[in-house]
Amino acid sequence: MRPITNFERKFGRYGIHNLTIYIIICYVTGYVLELLLPDMLSYLALDPGMIFRGQVWRVLTWILIPPESLDIFTIIMLYFYYSIGSTLERTWGTFRYTLYIFSGLIFTIIGAFVLYFLIGDAYSLMNLGMAFSTYYISTSIMLAFAATYPDMEVLFWFIFPLKIKWMGILYGAMIIYNIITYLRHGAWPMVIPVVASLLNFVIFFLSTRNMARYKPSQVKRRRDFQKAVSPGRMRSRGDGTISKHKCAVCGQTELDNPDLEFRFCSKCNGNYEYCQNHLFSHTHVK
Repeated sequence: MRPITNFERKFGRYGIHNLTIYIIICYVTGYVLELLLPDMLSYLALDPGMIFRGQVWRVLTWILIPPESLDIFTIIMLYFYYSIGSTLERTWGTFRYTLYIFSGLIFTIIGAFVLYFLIGDAYSLMNLGMAFSTYYISTSIMLAFAATYPDMEVLFWFIFPLKIKWMGILYGAMIIYNIITYLRHGAWPMVIPVVASLLNFVIFFLSTRNMARYKPSQVKRRRDFQKAVSPGRMRSRGDGTISKHKCAVCGQTELDNPDLEFRFCSKCNGNYEYCQNHLFSHTHVK
């Protein structure tokens, strides 16, 4: 995740606050269009063939395609996604959450163009543009929340307490089942939207272990540490900049070396923070 960390240092200010609200607004707009102008949705779908013919608005308007039919359960799910999306933004930070969502959108667009180059005009004839909706983008939010807060409990159907990790496993099983079903019936093009929309989850969670620093327990440890450290223990430069991190072994801070990454040790008793050079080599405090 170091490239993302460096990217965040340079462009972190461009994160979109309350991004989940804008996602919900897109959903609501799509449902309104579906009710009032249902034929219009076909002109918004992600169809590379039509984009090459000049309908460039489709690169953006496909996010208005409703992920599923509108009913009372959809309204409940929209509120649920708003809740977990907002929580992820507070936990990860605005920039990383924005990057997670936008990478899912970009991978989906790339997947549509890859599929078009593979099957050509059959893309439009099969109406595959409607398959590229925000359904799996929403699913990626759910999977990210389950990976970050695995032991949080929710009331399934408002009755049964269920740990969120089991919902994540259920979602994952449904995705795998859908992929296998498509392949068994020879509908392999339908697999592309699924895989493309979930690549952001794969990259953020399955290719690195560093996302552990965003688990609630680690977030709480960092906050407790920052509260416990008095201003006198913090180091500062001549321009008044105060360090937020300090290695308990070598004493280095991010002011000494901006490329250093700092982590709290879960095996030490207390809020002890270490740089990347001493995280795995220090003596645990018991």
